[in-house]
Amino acid sequence: MHTLQSFHFATAHASDVKPAPISHSLLLFPPRVASSAGSLAVNPGQHSTSAPDYSPQPEAFDALRISGTSLQWRGEGKLPRVSTAPGNLSDLDDDQTRSVSSDQPSSITSDRVIIVANQLPLKAKRREDNTGWNFSWNEDSLLLQLKDGLPDDMEVLYVGSLRVHVDPIDQEDVSHVLLDEFKCVPTFLPPDILAKFYDGFCKKHLWPLFHYMMPFSAEQGGRFDRSLWEAYISANKLFFQRVVELINPDEDYIWIHDYHLMVLPTFLRRRFSRVRMGFFFTAHFPHLRSIELFLRMLGLVYQSKRGYLGLEYYGRTIRIKIMPVGVHMGWIESVMKVADEDCTMRELKQKFEGKTMLLGVDDMDIFKGISLKLLAMEQMLKQHPNWQGKAVLVQIVNPARGKGIDLKEIQEEIQENCRRINEEFGKPGYEPIIIIDKPVSISERVSYYRIAECVVVTAVRDGMNLIPYEYVVCRQGYLVPNHVQTLMAQRRAC
Repeated sequence: MHTLQSFHFATAHASDVKPAPISHSLLLFPPRVASSAGSLAVNPGQHSTSAPDYSPQPEAFDALRISGTSLQWRGEGKLPRVSTAPGNLSDLDDDQTRSVSSDQPSSITSDRVIIVANQLPLKAKRREDNTGWNFSWNEDSLLLQLKDGLPDDMEVLYVGSLRVHVDPIDQEDVSHVLLDEFKCVPTFLPPDILAKFYDGFCKKHLWPLFHYMMPFSAEQGGRFDRSLWEAYISANKLFFQRVVELINPDEDYIWIHDYHLMVLPTFLRRRFSRVRMGFFFTAHFPHLRSIELFLRMLGLVYQSKRGYLGLEYYGRTIRIKIMPVGVHMGWIESVMKVADEDCTMRELKQKFEGKTMLLGVDDMDIFKGISLKLLAMEQMLKQHPNWQGKAVLVQIVNPARGKGIDLKEIQEEIQENCRRINEEFGKPGYEPIIIIDKPVSISERVSYYRIAECVVVTAVRDGMNLIPYEYVVCRQGYLVPNHVQTLMAQRRAC
């Protein structure tokens, strides 16, 4: 595969920055129209529990909008039960109510949205006396911010798992507390299923695949393990059972979030033929042109215009659309106020006084290119000796979200590069590279944003990375040099 490396250097004025959106895929699954609408399955006759058919069925898609990490419906009235668009595909091109650029607010009223995700937007901590749990909202969660695009009187329920293990004897009490206080319904996955589902199939198979990393050998990515796939199905089935306990199929909207739950729509559609649901996919896979190639190979008639595909399927128009995601301005501004009252920023300014601080904020992941960033810093210090003793790269490494492939090797490589570069260019009172490999609070991260001269992103493959946008927003209204520089490096495969 030929790889093209492209670097983009963006300069933004601190006073009038309007971050451009990042694109992600959003698929909506309106209900099928009786049997005349047709369906597609590998084994449509298999419905027994011993040999279920888990093949996804193409459904009609419609569009919602993500604006400032908020969910907004861009049509008129309520979400349609059936996404049927009579006429020609070309007639849809000038429909401004379905345009990505449309700013029409949500018009959903008097209904309920059930957001289903792998993890609930909650933080959980065991009480010191070991008598129970303390729960709080995870303000950094995208799922929590989705509510801001919905009417205030709309009920929002969350279905998902917790980041901690809850003993079976406590699960019922925890479920009541989360439902009453947070409108959250926990899905408790058995430890053996959780390990194979998340750390196994999701992180070792799906995550690399959706970043175009193929398992070329058993040593590089491993081979397909059917037991991991079966655990993935079992976990999706448990999420399905929790949704069934809550759902009113004639009234509710189901929002299914990300690649962990890709077979959940099939379970729901088979049980509730007319339920309204959408699937949001954050990874940038496959590319829209790849989908076009696939449709062309199948001989299907389609049109591709302005970032979406329109496909005629059994008398209905299916839409696959790439939607923009931005940052939540109000949330960031509120965090900035908290940071202003904290002494962290004052301490950081004193610590880096007289130095130029570069900032990196990344998850511990094989695709984030953290080691490449350290090597780039080393080359800069070699080629520009005048920056030695002045430039400092602070790299915040968020803990890994799971046991993905090669994580241990990546961690060791980062630590070794940091040690070697600091030994070569460091001196008393100066370290060119500072690694922060522990959780950093939101207000502390904002403090780093506000004193950093630039943020450096060197991901070789990336989907929804809002770090540059958060950084630019944090620099607005703050006394900075004439220009705020955001260095972004992206690597794309052709």
